[in-house]
Amino acid sequence: MKVYTLEAVQKVPISMEEAWAFLSNPKNLSKITPEYMNFCITSNSLPEKIYPGLMVSYTVCPFPNLPITWVSEITQVQELNYFVDEQRFGPYRMWHHEHFLKEIPGGVEMVDIIHYVLPLGFIGSLAREVFVKRQLDGIFNFRQKRMEEMFGIMDSQTKIETGK
Repeated sequence: MKVYTLEAVQKVPISMEEAWAFLSNPKNLSKITPEYMNFCITSNSLPEKIYPGLMVSYTVCPFPNLPITWVSEITQVQELNYFVDEQRFGPYRMWHHEHFLKEIPGGVEMVDIIHYVLPLGFIGSLAREVFVKRQLDGIFNFRQKRMEEMFGIMDSQTKIETGK
């Protein structure tokens, strides 16, 4: 079993409170997900703010006309600092997503660290090289551009992906 890691770093010229208010509202996830993913929240009602134990269900279409149900649980929250979501049901064998916020001069640095395992052994590893890595990069590139459109550009952005 191979555990892959995706790390994305972005700096935005907003206050910590504004960043937290936006990122901790589960309804905002659709605003930073590419339209081609056909992201749709299917949870009956969601609060304005996440909390440990919150379950969020949605559908995504990684392939045209192939909706996949994904259920995430918010497992940890430290207000104005970080939160963690984990896939409980969905396309990955394992998905653990850490969201960190740090106040920096002139704004906030957001760091996403995702550890994931694909299903299907060798076939999953092959799918990562052919499709999954490119799709995840595309999602985080979109997210970066969308955050810049909404909140402004601060300085250079970096993205790193490594396999462990």
